[in-house]
Amino acid sequence: MAPERITVMGMGNPLVRDEGVGVRVIEILMGTLAFPDNVTLVDVGTMGMSILHLFRDCDYMLVIDAIDGTGEDPGTIVRLSPEDLAHNQVMHSLHDIRFVDVLQSAMLMGSTPEAECIGIQIKDMSVIEIGLTPEVEAALPAAVAAVLTVLAERGITPTPRAEAGPDARILEAIRLFTKGPR
Repeated sequence: MAPERITVMGMGNPLVRDEGVGVRVIEILMGTLAFPDNVTLVDVGTMGMSILHLFRDCDYMLVIDAIDGTGEDPGTIVRLSPEDLAHNQVMHSLHDIRFVDVLQSAMLMGSTPEAECIGIQIKDMSVIEIGLTPEVEAALPAAVAAVLTVLAERGITPTPRAEAGPDARILEAIRLFTKGPR
């Protein structure tokens, strides 16, 4: 029997403060850990229907995204269903689409991966600025640990990397380049 095909997606816009926390978690995972061949890590940015192809070859999907309106302190990490994420997912305009909507579209096309979400409560996304607030930055190790816990429940044990992989180096370079000198 083939191993379960798992996709871990970091969502968000790193140009809008804490909204980029999902992408930052993916960058850390890519940079520090090597995963088995049946696990794919991907930065999907602000997603949309353009990510439907990722659902085709996937049995289980774990989404990491910023959440707001939970009443929790910034940096609080919660495990959610896609439907629960929809109530707290950060939306920027009426044109935005929620992950649950993309998941339902994939199901209409015959792709039915099981999906769960790790949400990180944000503090600020009111300005166009790269970098997380201190509270959300401090929550990164716990967010990474939450992802690893969920994957361990599915039998996935990554190994430490001696050096960051190329995808992580690209994400880091973009983040550092666009942040510029302070």
